[in-house]
Amino acid sequence: MLNEPVLLLNANFEPLNVCSTRRAVGLVQTGKAEMLLNGRGLIRTVQTHFPRPSVIRLVYMIKRPRVRVPLSKREIFRRDHYRCQYCGARKDTLTIDHIIPRRLGGEYSWTNLVTACQECNLKKGGRTLKEAGLRLLQKPVEPRPTARYVFGRHLSNGQNEDWEQFLRGW
Repeated sequence: MLNEPVLLLNANFEPLNVCSTRRAVGLVQTGKAEMLLNGRGLIRTVQTHFPRPSVIRLVYMIKRPRVRVPLSKREIFRRDHYRCQYCGARKDTLTIDHIIPRRLGGEYSWTNLVTACQECNLKKGGRTLKEAGLRLLQKPVEPRPTARYVFGRHLSNGQNEDWEQFLRGW
């Protein structure tokens, strides 16, 4: 119950982070944040009870650089919608493929990595696309770090639907 996610907003209502309920209650109780939505009921203690926040907002502004989506295997699968970028298949056994093989100077970057099924990855091997006779379904790019993309995994399965109004427009 105290580890459920809570959306943390900056003073200007920009989504900053997702923290635990325990951390959110601590920020509200110390006066560093205010609760905007309580859609989860109460936390009861022996002497008192606290509302369980769903969305909180800091009372002061935090300046920070724009967030970038971290380059990881999970994020590449997510960007490519869990589909092979050569044949378009959705399979349980997907891999990551370097468009320009590392042995030919290919980098570990958003524009050189794609999701591939095992059959297509085996067919391509350590060759270039032209040598293997393959084409990409779409050009790989770094995903834009919109609030919906960054916090989207917390919105799956109908959970935290009350966050939707705060994620629009960022």
